[in-house]
Amino acid sequence: MSASTTATLRHDWTLAEVKALFTQPFNDLLFQAQTVHRAHFDANRVQVSTLLSIKTGACPEDCKYCPQSGHYNTGLEKEKLLEVQKVLEEAARAKAIGSTRFCMGAAWKHPSAKDMPYVLEMVKGVKAMGLETCMTLGKLDQEQTEALAQAGLDYYNHNLDTSPEFYGSIITTRTYSERLQTLAYVRDAGMKICSGGILGMGESLDDRAGLLIQLANLPEHPESVPINMLVKVAGTPLENADDVDPFDFIRMLAVARILMPQSHVRLSAGREAMNEQMQALAFFAGANSIFYGDKLLTTANPQADKDMQLFARLGIQPEAREEHADEVHQAAIEQALVEQKSSEQFYNAVV
Repeated sequence: MSASTTATLRHDWTLAEVKALFTQPFNDLLFQAQTVHRAHFDANRVQVSTLLSIKTGACPEDCKYCPQSGHYNTGLEKEKLLEVQKVLEEAARAKAIGSTRFCMGAAWKHPSAKDMPYVLEMVKGVKAMGLETCMTLGKLDQEQTEALAQAGLDYYNHNLDTSPEFYGSIITTRTYSERLQTLAYVRDAGMKICSGGILGMGESLDDRAGLLIQLANLPEHPESVPINMLVKVAGTPLENADDVDPFDFIRMLAVARILMPQSHVRLSAGREAMNEQMQALAFFAGANSIFYGDKLLTTANPQADKDMQLFARLGIQPEAREEHADEVHQAAIEQALVEQKSSEQFYNAVV
């Protein structure tokens, strides 16, 4: 299958086709993914987002990978919904270090009526700063979805996590069809979709292919597709899961890029455990979005200055916002990268 045939948008991928992509020689797969990537994106630009947990722990869901689940004892300190002003202060810090999108996550099965007004104020406040807004709040009904859209929410994150066939082995408190329904509400309300999954939960190759097929065969591809590597947390049922082979993880990114040519493929959770060479290979495979900052909700993430150093070494620049880009702010980010590259601190960095 040539790269040119996969540069067009398709919504009819079959399991046999996707498995054939996964199992072709590694170099052929990466060449195909990079060719598709360059047809739709600047290969040396990466979108950067910051993720903040606005409500932590005590989630009623039983997702076996999640330290925030109230079903497991992981030692995570529970926190109530953050005050709106605190969230806006964190958003301002995120913008100052170069993020263009601010994502807010709450450990809920679904948002309650009493919390929605505060959530909507957060969206409005972050939007007013010139940042793109993203939230993950669990399952939504149609009314809640429309309220978020009216408040100015740009993206809603709702991961499918894995294939429909393997899903029941990981989560029993919410159905796969409920997840798909939330995505449909988000799309109908005019918002963009952020949806992906997790590798390393004991899934098969068919499950990895099945997850990508679910996403790629949606009526419209998600604008953002986060690919996570399981962060094993003591106290969760998956704390002793087998490690993901690094090449298998890169293959997942590459196949996601081929199936969804115009989507941002996000190198997401698990990046803390990846060395710089693996991250560079991930960008070559078509990943062009990262979370930027010290934490992803409750797990560690490479520090922002280390990301700056890696970007400088690879010649990568942060992607500007597509709408209402702040050119002065973007220029400041790029100048900071140049200064970082030439600084003594950069050359003395441990790699």
